[in-house]
Amino acid sequence: MNAPRSHSTALLALTWLVLLAGCAGAPERPDGNIRQALFTLGERAAGHVMAAPLLPRPASDQVLLLASPEVDAGLGIGDERFQESLVRALLAVGDGPQVLDWGDGLTQGGDNQWRLESRLIADGPRLSLSDRELLPYRLTLTLSRPGEESTRWEESLQGALDATAL
Repeated sequence: MNAPRSHSTALLALTWLVLLAGCAGAPERPDGNIRQALFTLGERAAGHVMAAPLLPRPASDQVLLLASPEVDAGLGIGDERFQESLVRALLAVGDGPQVLDWGDGLTQGGDNQWRLESRLIADGPRLSLSDRELLPYRLTLTLSRPGEESTRWEESLQGALDATAL
């Protein structure tokens, strides 16, 4: 009589192990993938902004005024989510600049203030792979002085986002 009970206990234990292993190996939630994809894009953008030759050093003496980004709706990323990832990446830079939201009423600034504008657009059709679709993008970053119309620095980054994570 003990044999069937031991067998069922072992089977139950094995079932739990399989379930736990399945949960541990389950793919990350799409929301986590989105956060990681946007964080990586934000880090890349922050690296390029910090390398801009016109920004005086140390960067900690600078103030970046972030304009609301323009994000192509076809990418499936909201303006606010992209801006959050960019702000987080800029704030994570060691000895990095101060980062503030851009106010439309702010037309003049000090010598240490720079207006950062960003524009994220789809840069071609979706690319279909065997297991996913990729969305090519172009991110354009520009720096200017508050109140000036002319751009003092511009950089374009290209890449592709995994559409299944968006």
